Amino acid sequence: MNIIFALLVILSFAVKGQEIDILIINGHVFDPKNQIDKPMDIAIADGKIIRVAQHLKTEKAKQIIDATGLYVSPGLIDIHTHVFVGPKPGKFADGINSISPDDFSFKSGVTTVVDAGTSGWQNFPQFKRQVIDVSKTRILVFLNIAAHGISGTEVSLTQIEDAKHDLDEMDAIKTMEIIKAYSDIIVGVKIGHYDGESWLPFERALEAASKTDRPLFVECHLPQYSLKEQLERMRPGDIITHSYENIVERMPVVDDNGKLRPFVLKAKDRGVLFDVGHGGAGFWFDQALPSFEQGLWPNSFGTDFHRFSMNAGMKDMLNLMSKYLNMGMPLNEVLLRGSWYPAKAIKREDLGNLDIGAVADIAILGVRAGSFGFVDAAGNRIKGKQKLEAELTIKGGKVLWDLNGLAANDFQK
Repeated sequence: MNIIFALLVILSFAVKGQEIDILIINGHVFDPKNQIDKPMDIAIADGKIIRVAQHLKTEKAKQIIDATGLYVSPGLIDIHTHVFVGPKPGKFADGINSISPDDFSFKSGVTTVVDAGTSGWQNFPQFKRQVIDVSKTRILVFLNIAAHGISGTEVSLTQIEDAKHDLDEMDAIKTMEIIKAYSDIIVGVKIGHYDGESWLPFERALEAASKTDRPLFVECHLPQYSLKEQLERMRPGDIITHSYENIVERMPVVDDNGKLRPFVLKAKDRGVLFDVGHGGAGFWFDQALPSFEQGLWPNSFGTDFHRFSMNAGMKDMLNLMSKYLNMGMPLNEVLLRGSWYPAKAIKREDLGNLDIGAVADIAILGVRAGSFGFVDAAGNRIKGKQKLEAELTIKGGKVLWDLNGLAANDFQK
């Protein structure tokens, strides 16, 4: 124990004397993992966080960012996106319905996205070469149990002549092989967009997730499966998305009397995680507001970011987080569900925090006061007086978004 203490003391002196690449001062630091929620400074060197403390000296800092009046949070994590962008019209996998992540992530304070099953075991290597390896945004993946992921506008076995062949390609073993080969990228298994009656796809996805110690991500566009049956099959730590949608193909979580269905609360108490999954049709105030009031708070703010949702009511992750801020969720709870909770959900606890030695992924956020409107999938609006805005985003110790030039030099005429 004395040896460990001595090493920590030596390390502390070494860090204090280390040259700082970026020093963020005067911001209100929010780091739920380390129970920090107060004004502090953050020092960054070589892409890592080296100190988090009050009143750090500025002499050794190459660059100083004054975050007065702003919140300094771990980089945000969006666990429901579609970023397997490519040239195919009308497609999500290798298509234009997906969006290049760098086009939207950093301007929203997002440093990590999780692609929600746009690829499967057959086309994941192409996705990696084509998008993941060349993006500045960190891209993680829920691998679809369907071999080609979302290969059309949606995957529907009733529209495929050889349905048995398609079921055969929903292969748990091959899915597991790809997960093991790319274990640093693939964080879970996805099931969704299936309207056949067989439970085999669900069971195979659950098998692959279980045997690789990863969560199952359930995109509940599964009209032949009841919501109750889906939730009952899910394990603690599995994630259901589009939690607050109100569409004909799935029973909503709130009944006609405005009450949360008992089996939904039972699943939450059992440890099933509820993601927003806003998308173009996945978020309705008539579900989200009574759910919030009755205790079904989302664990994560997955946006379901794609070509269509970005220009509809969803817009971006900060707009979604702002909806909950104006619905009455405290700011610290909103930031928690934008950073540390999703990191834990995907079992990447190296992210979503400001540990000493952690990669320097940081979002500096402002809370604007004014008169704002927030729209759901049904075209309904609530009014609000607060709105989150990304002032500056740092990924791996580099400034990649700077709205008002906080990291820039003042122009000398």
